[in-house]
Amino acid sequence: MVDIVDKKTRSRMMSGIRGKDTSPELLVRRFLHDAGFRYRLHVPHLPGKPDIVLPKYRAVVEVRGCFWHQHAGCRYAYVPKSRPEFWLPKLRSNVLRDRRQSATLKQSGWRLFEVWECSLDPLLLKRLVREIKRDPRKRSQKIATPLRSLKRRT
Repeated sequence: MVDIVDKKTRSRMMSGIRGKDTSPELLVRRFLHDAGFRYRLHVPHLPGKPDIVLPKYRAVVEVRGCFWHQHAGCRYAYVPKSRPEFWLPKLRSNVLRDRRQSATLKQSGWRLFEVWECSLDPLLLKRLVREIKRDPRKRSQKIATPLRSLKRRT
């Protein structure tokens, strides 16, 4: 499929995509701050420099973009029709990198919470706050492992 814009325009558009301080990330940070949490951003000594680190709770919050991190079953997690030979390996490597970094964080004793941009809403963020505050030593067997993905329940 042919791109609908010229190379210069496409380059300018792609350069505007941010890796840090994205709108969904800022929304989550603002909500956590309003809920009384204090956190660190992009801590360099942790695998993958997680978006939000809450040392007091030994918790990490990763705000994931559905396209870039290929959110399973999400309508925003597609592979572009133009240049699939470029996009497929790139998107797969993003997913594999996320899995490696998540496993390393969990092995180090961190609780990991993934928040997907497609499911951001106040109910999800309130649930995130409850899960972060919950003492992992006092958890019942039903919720013994941290949420892998906080998604809106339908």
